Amino acid sequence: MANIEKHLPGEFCWIELGTTDQAAARDFYGQIFGWTFKDTPIGPNDFYTIFQLQGRNTAAAYTLRHEETSRGIPSHWNLYVAVESADATAAQATRLGGKVLAPPFDVFDAGRMANLQDPTGAKFSLWQAKKNVGTGITGLDGTLCWADLNTPDQARAGQFYSDLFGWQIVKEDEDAAHNYWHIKNGEEFIGGIPPAAYRQPGAAAHWLAYFTVSDCDATSAKAKKLGAQLHMPPTDFEDVGRMSVIADPQGATFAIFKVAARRAGVS
Repeated sequence: MANIEKHLPGEFCWIELGTTDQAAARDFYGQIFGWTFKDTPIGPNDFYTIFQLQGRNTAAAYTLRHEETSRGIPSHWNLYVAVESADATAAQATRLGGKVLAPPFDVFDAGRMANLQDPTGAKFSLWQAKKNVGTGITGLDGTLCWADLNTPDQARAGQFYSDLFGWQIVKEDEDAAHNYWHIKNGEEFIGGIPPAAYRQPGAAAHWLAYFTVSDCDATSAKAKKLGAQLHMPPTDFEDVGRMSVIADPQGATFAIFKVAARRAGVS
């Protein structure tokens, strides 16, 4: 376990749930991850939920607006990437072929953000921290640990993010069936881009967030009992770990991951 005081540019620094039932989501994630929560009013009968572990921020949730649900936007998790300048990065994203869905704006005194879409269709956000650095803890059950970009065009997406954030795209295996590319930010591996063959047919490009767990089977079983669906039951990946892909009761998809003993340094 480690507390996070500042995120380096290019790191995944925040994760936010847009949901059709905020109260139900608070209860669900509280039960499977042990998250506590604080609600902050943001309007009449409206509030923003900050999830916490040991008093440190882990994630957030809000209720999708009518204008979002009327456009068919489902419950979903959204990832934020730390940047030094939301304005400069949003402008660069446009030059690189991405779209700015919401231009940079201030979130009170917490920070400055923008919502973007990469050239292959996956949505993500930028976060220029001021008073709120984002996630404040790592290494515990229920903390963000990884993210995969599911995209129909590995090469186009990889080039875009490399040019935008300075990420290194590490291609360890060029075999088409196992061509998983790792994303490295500075000295840290933070995510990956699976080959297009792994994508669910017809699924839009998207980021999939992973949360650390110490027991993948027990957590997925509890999630299912609480009304979640298992898109992928607990599955072992040799020398990597055990993982499961889950849709919460409102349909937002995420993954859980237990690192393999060998990778964790356990003999």
